[in-house]
Amino acid sequence: MSTHSNIVLITGGSSGIGLALARKFLQGQNTVIITGRDSQKLADVKQILPDIITEVADLRDLNALQQLVNRYPNVNILINNAGIQYNYEFLNPEITPELIDAELRTNLIAPLQLIKLMLPHLQQQPKAAIINVSSGLGLVPKQSAPVYCGSKAGLHIATKALRWQLETTSIKVFEIIAPLVDTPMTQGRGKGKISPDTLVDEFWRNFTRDRYEMQIGKTKLLFFLNRWFPQIAEKILRRGI
Repeated sequence: MSTHSNIVLITGGSSGIGLALARKFLQGQNTVIITGRDSQKLADVKQILPDIITEVADLRDLNALQQLVNRYPNVNILINNAGIQYNYEFLNPEITPELIDAELRTNLIAPLQLIKLMLPHLQQQPKAAIINVSSGLGLVPKQSAPVYCGSKAGLHIATKALRWQLETTSIKVFEIIAPLVDTPMTQGRGKGKISPDTLVDEFWRNFTRDRYEMQIGKTKLLFFLNRWFPQIAEKILRRGI
């Protein structure tokens, strides 16, 4: 993929991995649009990165997705990065079905819907890419986040199938399989985190070489363990890291 002169749409771009990706693409002389639900966070990013385009959007709303597609028909790189993770026990009576719905819609349903809506425009581009940000927890789950892990597993499998569907088109389908990254979502838990910038540097090397399934950082080891020693992988991940 070319790393310059693209029009890039990044969901969840006001912090963490999304913001690091936005910076990298801006440095490469690309037009970058980021979405988020918090207008103040987006305004703060705009102050730091004045060339960026910001859009307040709740991706759980199908109408909001359609409006994004209508406003930016010339996007040729779509990055589905937005995600949320809730840690809870299903036995907890305070946990409502609506919480499950919100997590699934943000992490799995919205990315797939946005891809479906954006595809007619992407097909018109001579070179286009879809980049989905998944997680090592979509390969081996942790006990405290069943819905998050399930949503990322679904995104991982859907990304692979979509890549097969689009392999005869001009659209390339990439997946960033992220390890534990130091972002607002992981604040206060876990250890051995990598920085968003470290993840993006490794992504960039893979992206320029058309390596579609990107095992970032320690997910390389997780792939190996899960293939040859799955019980060990599960023992390590079950309680979280």
